[in-house]
Formats: sequence, C-alpha cells, structure tokens
Amino acid sequence: MRNIIDGIHHVTAIAGDPQSNLDFYTSVLGLRLVKRTVNFDDPYTYHFYFGDEDGTPGSIMTFFPWGAGGHRGSRGTGQITAFALSIPHGATAFWTDRFEKLGVPYQKPAQRFDGEVIVIEDPDGFVVELVASSSETRPAAGNGAASSKAAVRGIHSVTISQQKIEPTSEFMKSALGMHGASSHGNRHRFVFGDGEPGKIVDLLEEPGIPSGRMGPGVIHHLAFRTPDDSTQAAVQADLVRAGYPVSDVKDRQYFHSIYFNEPGRVLFEVATDPPGFLIDEKREALGSGVKLPLWLEPHRKAIEHELPVIVVRRAETEEVIP
Repeated sequence: MRNIIDGIHHVTAIAGDPQSNLDFYTSVLGLRLVKRTVNFDDPYTYHFYFGDEDGTPGSIMTFFPWGAGGHRGSRGTGQITAFALSIPHGATAFWTDRFEKLGVPYQKPAQRFDGEVIVIEDPDGFVVELVASSSETRPAAGNGAASSKAAVRGIHSVTISQQKIEPTSEFMKSALGMHGASSHGNRHRFVFGDGEPGKIVDLLEEPGIPSGRMGPGVIHHLAFRTPDDSTQAAVQADLVRAGYPVSDVKDRQYFHSIYFNEPGRVLFEVATDPPGFLIDEKREALGSGVKLPLWLEPHRKAIEHELPVIVVRRAETEEVIP
C-alpha cells in the first residue's frame, strides 16, 4: 500500500463512571476536555474527547463511559492493551512527584527503546504510560493543570498484544505502510516514517495469554489519520483490493471514518483530520456544552434527561453539566 497514513489520530476506550473518567484525564493528567458529545450508535451514553487546546489529531483520547457498577472488561490478546502519552525529555521527575502528591500508584521510570516510561492505571484499570522522548517536538497539550515544560504533548504510541504477531505485523506493513523499527524481548516496534511520537505501534507477542473481553477498562479501537477525504478513499480502495472487509465512510461530525479488523481481531479506524473540533465551538469554549449532530438534535431533551450529571472542574470554577 502507498504510505498515505500519517500516524495515530485517536484512541477510543470504554470507561465506567463518567465523573471519575473526566476527573482523572483533566485533573490528574492535565488534558483538556475538547468535546462532550454522545456515542452516535448509543446516544444515551456520553462520548468524551480529551486532547490539546485545539483537539489536534494525534493528541486525542476518547472514551465511552458506560456508567458505574458494570462488569469490567478484561485485558488479553487480540486487544490494544496499553496506550502511551508523550512527555518531554527530562519530565519524568515532575510526573512521579505529581503522582506521589495525588496518591496515584505508579511504576518507577524504566527505559524502553529510546524513551523513559512511567506506567500507571486509571480508575477503570487502563494501562496508561507516559513516555519521555528526546524526539518530542509538539507544543504542550492540555488545560494548564501540569507544568507547561512537563505537560503531555499528545499520543506517543499504543501496545497491541497478540499470541502470534506475524499476521498483525504483516498487515501493518503491507496494508498500512508501517515498517519494523526495533525489537526488545517480546516487544516489537512498528512505525510510520521516522517513527516520531504519535507514529508508533508496539506489538507484544504473548503466546498462551487468553483473549481479552470488551467492557469498561478496555480499549475499543485505534484510529489512524489521513489528511482529507480523498486520501481516506484511497486507503479504503487499497484495503478492498487487498481483500480486507472495510466499512462505508461514517460521518463522525468532527472527522470521517472507515473501520476494519486486522487479522488479529483488533478494530482499526482510519479518520480524516478535518473538519475538526472547532466546527461547532470556539477554541476557548471547547468542551463547554453537550454537542449533538443534526440528526440527534430533535431528541436533545430526552438525551440530556438520561445522561448522568457531571461536574467539569476548571481552574477557578465548577460547572454542573448538563
């Protein structure tokens, strides 16, 4: 396939309690809530988007909070089992100190390839990694809760676990245009281009580990980015010619998406960069209201009645929404 995919667009996961999810990613990790909408396929469930000030593709983590009290999913093979956020070189001391003060358990920084990694878990049990890399050049992301010199810059990478990595690795090379960069033990790194943060997928080969089960605490899918609709159409056509089932284009309001499963069963998406998150809110107001697509606006009253009340905590005020 032509190399027309330009890294990671976003990662989407299933959470439990929406308030706990919101508080952790904004108050602990310092990301900005850039959009509050609903799951278009289940509109009585929130869909949160966290990222940088503008909601730039490559900075975005999204969550479907299913609510507190349900059975968690389980991590295993055939899944994305961890996602990593990128921080500047030298920022690990800031974050370990912050986690100490906030009472967030963490694993001491350890070297992985060319970066230093801190591992934590969020309230739903997601494995969240902070990777300090000297090749990170993106501006500080988030809401100002973390020092601008140490703040998260965006997504660094994801980790996919498989009992055998060959079917997935061959797909990523032949169908997505990635290439192998390095290996250490059972971890094998694949990258787009030069492999800077945001263009990295690690495959963990874990024979004998059972398959995971979808639910809160589990990552739902990984989205790669393309610059426009015509490039996405070319990716779609290449996948079809190669014999891979792929969905029609879905309008996700802030981007257009196609979906397909790689041979190891992980759900992949290819999403366009435009139109972006500024089409229905100004930059300074991102995340300040529940945004619905036009086809759901007639049902707004019923939807907002069913959505849990959440508190969006900002630097000096608290806002109860909806």
